[in-house]
Amino acid sequence: MSGAVETPASKLIEGPVVEPRPSAVRRFFNAWLVRRIFKAVLTVFIVTSGTFFLVRLLPGNPVDTYIQTQIAQTGVSYEQAAAQAKNLFSLDPNAPLIQQYVTYMGNLLQGDFGNSALSPGTTVASVIKTYLPWTLFSVGVATVLAFVIGIVAGMIMAYRRETWVDHTLTSIGAFLHAIPNYILAILIVVFLGVKLQWFNLTEARGSYTPGVHPSFSLSFLNDIFYHAALPILAYTLTTVGSWALVMKSSTVETLGEDYVTVARARGLSDSRIRNGYVGRNAVLPLFSALAVSLGFVVGGSIFVEKIFGYQGIGFSLFNAVNGRDYAVLQGIFLVITISVVAANLIADILYSRLDPRIRVQGKG
Repeated sequence: MSGAVETPASKLIEGPVVEPRPSAVRRFFNAWLVRRIFKAVLTVFIVTSGTFFLVRLLPGNPVDTYIQTQIAQTGVSYEQAAAQAKNLFSLDPNAPLIQQYVTYMGNLLQGDFGNSALSPGTTVASVIKTYLPWTLFSVGVATVLAFVIGIVAGMIMAYRRETWVDHTLTSIGAFLHAIPNYILAILIVVFLGVKLQWFNLTEARGSYTPGVHPSFSLSFLNDIFYHAALPILAYTLTTVGSWALVMKSSTVETLGEDYVTVARARGLSDSRIRNGYVGRNAVLPLFSALAVSLGFVVGGSIFVEKIFGYQGIGFSLFNAVNGRDYAVLQGIFLVITISVVAANLIADILYSRLDPRIRVQGKG
């Protein structure tokens, strides 16, 4: 017997091991965009569920608030007010919390946001449809204005750095960035409205003048800008500083890049370098931040709109908190959540388009 050791057949197979190709379903769910969308939907579900339970931690409920209001205003008995509330509200605050949650989520999946407690018979969807456009208009205009002004001011600060222009604009930008919008709104009311009387605060209340029919006309456009002027001023002044400071930092960093030095060595004009090389590359990081800031349009208007009496979604949210209007609170918070999550998703997509390495790294 030769004593040779037999070699297993598996070891005789030479060459690279071919891994099985992932199935189409697995490739689909491993896609970068699909995973981002799944995380966005999961975030909306978690926040919506948390909002449902958090609003019920507020003292009182819409039924008790309505009963107390009816007793104080009309002088009816508690039993009569409770009977009216039972007929008006579909909400039963005495039902188990889990039962209320299941009912709410079931209605939400069917597109039913519920009815307002402050205006019986009025759906939450109609409340959002009525007030949301005015907030989008005022804050949207202010965001665009602040973004454009901030970009221009930031580039001026970067090109004039270490001069009196840079020091002055930087100080102003830091000061405006540090002031909350509701504090500035109060200052505008006190000084521009009361002291200097540049604005008639009574006439400026509301989203447009009563009796004016909304239409695509120059007169109506002037009217809505007149009513939105003070909120737009407050939003613009409190956000333009941050855009200017970020743009300055981004521009200074871009000015030190090698391709800018090469462009100067080639003898290109300063205007071409500023617009084609520096400005275009310095502003790219700000676009993703702009998408995220637009997501907070709805939630950042509650105090400003209440101070100026501007009837937007923030004004409606403030009244809903005071009236313990659960349905309106949940509906508005759902809109805020969706807007913020969608804005972050758009920012991720913009980043992935600008830098494909993000999608490659995200697969890890």
